[in-house]
Parts: sequence; C-alpha cells; structure tokens
Amino acid sequence: MQRLTQEFALSQRHACELVEIPRSTHRYRSRKDDGALRERLLALAHEQPRYGYRRLCVLVNDGGAVVNHKRVQRVYRAAGLQVKRIRRRRLSRSAVPRVTLTAANQEWALDFASDVTASGRRIRVLGVIDAFTRECLALETDTSFPSRRLTRVLETVIAQRGKPASLRSDNGPEMTSRHYLAWCIEQKIAAVHIQPGRPMQNGHVESFNGRLRDECLNTSWFANLWDARWKITRWRWHYNTRRPHSQLGYRTPDQFACSLGITPSPSPESNRAAAAPPQGQALRAPAAALTLHRCRAQEVHYDGEGDL
Repeated sequence: MQRLTQEFALSQRHACELVEIPRSTHRYRSRKDDGALRERLLALAHEQPRYGYRRLCVLVNDGGAVVNHKRVQRVYRAAGLQVKRIRRRRLSRSAVPRVTLTAANQEWALDFASDVTASGRRIRVLGVIDAFTRECLALETDTSFPSRRLTRVLETVIAQRGKPASLRSDNGPEMTSRHYLAWCIEQKIAAVHIQPGRPMQNGHVESFNGRLRDECLNTSWFANLWDARWKITRWRWHYNTRRPHSQLGYRTPDQFACSLGITPSPSPESNRAAAAPPQGQALRAPAAALTLHRCRAQEVHYDGEGDL
C-alpha cells in the first residue's frame, strides 16, 4: 500500500480498491501490548540461541502464561530471532542420455569399494569395467586413491588396452578434481558424471561391485594390505576367465572379448612375476606385516628372561 501511494500517487481509497482490501483492514492497528512477551522471548533466546519458536513457546507456557503459538511466532519473527540454518550446496547435473554400446572401449565405468584388514586398517578397491565386454580392466587395492594415483592406473590400462571414448563415474572427489578433469581433456576422453543420488546411472560397475562384495570381500579375511591385493587380484582373474556372465550368454568376459579379437587377461602369476623387483632390490613390506613378523620372531627366540 505504501508503494502504491508513494510511487503512483494514488489515494488510500484507490489503492485499497486496487488490491481489493477494505480500508478498515488497512488502517487497523493492534492494541495488544507484546512488550512483556518480547522481553521473555529475548531472554529465553539468549539462554538457548538455537531454539526455534516452537520450543520457546513451550518454555514461555511453562512459566504459567498461556500464549498461542501463532502469537509467539509473530513476535519471534518481529524481534528477528529466527535461527539461521546453513544449507549445503548440492551439486546438480543434468542427465546424460545413455548411448547403445556396440564395441569395446566405447565406455569404461569407474567406482570404489571398501573393506578392512585384520588390523582394522581400511582399504579401498578401485574397479575399472568395460561397459560393453563386462571385463574388469583393473582392480587396484590401496589405503587411499588420490586423483593422480587414479590417472596412473588409467594410463596403465590404456597402455595395455587402448584409449576409451568416455569414462563414466560418480561425483567423488577423485573424479571431480582439477587434475582428473584436466587429464581427461588432455587425453581427449569424455568424463561422464552421473547425477548425485542416482547410482543406477552407473549400473554396470554397481553390479560388478555387488559381485565383488558378495564373492570376494565378504568371504575373505585379509591379514594385511599385501594379502588383500593378492586375493583381490586372483578374484579379478577368476571373474574375467572362469565366471560365466549372464548378460554375455553365460560366457566369461574373456571369451566374449576373444570373440571380438581382444587379448585375454593375464593370470595373476604372470602379473606377480612382472611386478617382481630387480635382483638385489629390497621390497618394502607394509608396517602391519613387519609388526607381525617381528612378534613371531620374538616368540621363537624368547629365552624366558626379561619382559616381552
């Protein structure tokens, strides 16, 4: 009303007719005195600054007064006592339509799984899946995976398999870092991110993670990081070469890839031989393995004197 009368030079009667309210409603001024309630709310809000008007209304009524919650809300807002809430910034992405895959290396899917060793140390497992052949191209195990480690794994797979057209992943920090995005641009690979909260948009690797969890992680006991790497690598070889896949006509991923002229996956024994250090070079063991070895050595050589 004040804007209409000041900016458009309308009379009060014309302004009330325009917004269709009675002039008596516009001129009404409450005669109720909310000063005592305001002081009470200010005192309670000073004691409990994170309480909203509903909890403050309960405290006001506990003192013996009977005050309607709507009146408390009106005075609460007029006094500027609203609790400020920090809202998280939510990432929004538009859905990318799925294309029909017709050949290998058209799309690779990435995701992480996690587990713990016998010492309680958490490990992460990076899975790289070819969405067309269902091959597990990489299954790396470590305690952490920064973005540079992720790109090194992808470069190793690319050197053996060739470059994919796109990489589909979720919105984890490893896949949204500047290094990863710059690496995709440099390699001319499309980085496809699914919408937050919709893992079904990356269903191939989610299904693979379910098989990994059910057939390997939940049925294995990992003594240390090296033991976890060896067992998970053997399961990857079993998945590619021995496990029939229902979406491939119950053929293994390697059999399906061989029908397309792709070299099958090497056995874990050959990988272990290829990764062996040169003659005379020491191989550093994880801390958990060294601790276990030292404890066993002390038990063997303990002569009964002194404290262990």
